[in-house]
Amino acid sequence: MVERVEGGRVEGGRVEVGRRARNAIVAVIMLGMLLAALDQTIVATALPTIVSDLGGAGHLSWVVTAYLLAETIMTALIGKFGDLFGRKPAFLASVALFMVGSFLCGWSDSMTWLIVSRAIQGLGAGGLLVTSSAVIADVVPLSERGKYQGLIGALFGVSTVVGPLLGGLFVDHLSWRWAFYVNLPLGVLVLVVGALTLPKARTGGKPRIDYLGILLIALAATGLTLVTSWGGVEYEWLSPTILWMAAGSLVALALFVWAERRAAEPMLPMRLFRNRVFTVCSVLSFVVGFAMLGGVTFLPTYLQYVHGASATQSGLEMLPLVIGILIASITTGNVIGKTGRYRVFPIVGSILMVCGMLLLSLLDTDTAFWQASTYMLVLGLGVGMCMPVPVVVVQSTSNYEDLGVATSGVTFLRTLGSSFGVAVFGTIYASRLPEHLAAAIPPGVDPRAASNVQALHALPDAVKAPITAAYADTLQGVFLAAAPVAAVAFLVALFLREVPLRDTARVAASGNNGVGESFAVPQSTGSSQELEKLVALIVSKEDRDPTPQVLARGGLPLSHAQAWLLVKVFRQSVHEGDASLERLARDTKVPAGIFEPTARQLMTKGLVTEDDGRYRLSAEGTEAFTRLVGAWRSWLHDKLVDWRCDDPEFTEAVDRVATDLITTGRALSEREPAGV
Repeated sequence: MVERVEGGRVEGGRVEVGRRARNAIVAVIMLGMLLAALDQTIVATALPTIVSDLGGAGHLSWVVTAYLLAETIMTALIGKFGDLFGRKPAFLASVALFMVGSFLCGWSDSMTWLIVSRAIQGLGAGGLLVTSSAVIADVVPLSERGKYQGLIGALFGVSTVVGPLLGGLFVDHLSWRWAFYVNLPLGVLVLVVGALTLPKARTGGKPRIDYLGILLIALAATGLTLVTSWGGVEYEWLSPTILWMAAGSLVALALFVWAERRAAEPMLPMRLFRNRVFTVCSVLSFVVGFAMLGGVTFLPTYLQYVHGASATQSGLEMLPLVIGILIASITTGNVIGKTGRYRVFPIVGSILMVCGMLLLSLLDTDTAFWQASTYMLVLGLGVGMCMPVPVVVVQSTSNYEDLGVATSGVTFLRTLGSSFGVAVFGTIYASRLPEHLAAAIPPGVDPRAASNVQALHALPDAVKAPITAAYADTLQGVFLAAAPVAAVAFLVALFLREVPLRDTARVAASGNNGVGESFAVPQSTGSSQELEKLVALIVSKEDRDPTPQVLARGGLPLSHAQAWLLVKVFRQSVHEGDASLERLARDTKVPAGIFEPTARQLMTKGLVTEDDGRYRLSAEGTEAFTRLVGAWRSWLHDKLVDWRCDDPEFTEAVDRVATDLITTGRALSEREPAGV
């Protein structure tokens, strides 16, 4: 429950605000989420130019990896901080941190400075994405939340397409620095509107934060990423630095497992891995993240250095990859939602991923655009077919107590896979490129021209040709080395068992909601919050208004309009002591006279009393309302029957969600008949 609120009313564990204020809050939240989502991909097409300007091609991958690792670490912390200190301070602090990181990125004059700044930006982005979802859950009624979850899914999908294009436009028409500076004016807008509109709410509980587990997994992930990045590039693979760092990372990983077995609220409970389905889905999610972001990060290098495309053109030429991911993930999610069958998708998808990587390894200086587009489309379709499956399957096989941590666990491992993928791709690239360039640059040509996109393509064709061929040869090795990793996904997918999917998971898989789960960052949510998300989707997907059958189930001789007004009188009575049609008119923007006939009908039935324009429920009205809540609770239990869960916490959560549905009232208020 919410303990303290300013700027809104507490209702059923969320903050009730006016519709106008809610629209403003949702708009600013979505803008904040868009900023964070875009910065996952906006630098992809700018990276070649950044390397041209700052140097440090060997550290190229860390511009992406630093962001991902920091984002992942923050997502494990910020939700708990929001519970402790309030959503509003957590959200505004995340925006401020993101803006500071964005400014420092644009101000960077070295690759090292940029990497550190990207880590700061990633911390802010992780906080933004998690607190944004939490604030929406605070202010949007549960029964309306499904449509917003669809919007969030669409937002992540659009950002995946638009990010590389925007990065290219900024590089070509302004500067790569504006890919970061653009966040500043938008961030100021988010800060100002957020400070003015967000209610101050703090939950009553005191969550236990798994600081030790988060610290250990952060050290292990960062150390192993450094090993894969530095090994064979900065240091020899058998050098003391690499060996000690690898040993320290493995020790940190072992200690993480030890700590998670003893933590009161572990971020990733080890008991989850006793479930073979969860283990298979986790490995599959890790490999898919590895392949997707590795490809997105290094394809612009091929398109710009080898094909001579501008940054904007490279963003456009990458559309087959990202569109393939979107089309395949949406289609896969919809088919899973309709049929409940899923095993075939990661098997076929992983085969397509292997084929896509092998095809990309054929890219050279003479590859036609249509061929490169086909290769990218194959990889995108493969990734897209695999992405929705792990979350859907985990949500159908996890016990209620593990629903939240299991869902966040597979997305957490996908994000880690992405950071490792970029690091490993970058290591292969950085270790092979100097050797190839040394043999390709003719005597008398400034080596710096070979690392600058514009300077390279200004060279005479005879001089340029061997250099572009060197880049092509290097990238061929990168993609060829990734093919066996994609093959691991195929082998893992073969171990994935086909189990009956819960209706909640099938609903979550379909449409934009599946895209949102596929692309979203991990969020440390509890099982109750995860159940709320699933119920919100169930309600939003209902083809017909369930109110008539609910009223019949409760044996209530009420019309839709009468039930709606009964709920409204109850809500105002609870919060204000009594209800009035004038106050209801202000809330709904409907003239008070429209409600008078229905109010008289309720008085005739003896359910409502009136005194000087003030309405209250009678004893019979209170009983009718209780029966109405019970009918909705029974309807919801029927929708969740395939959970087959006797856990008292699950029953309590379902009862709480049902009460929230009826008291926040979209089940009635958003569908009230014209006669009201």
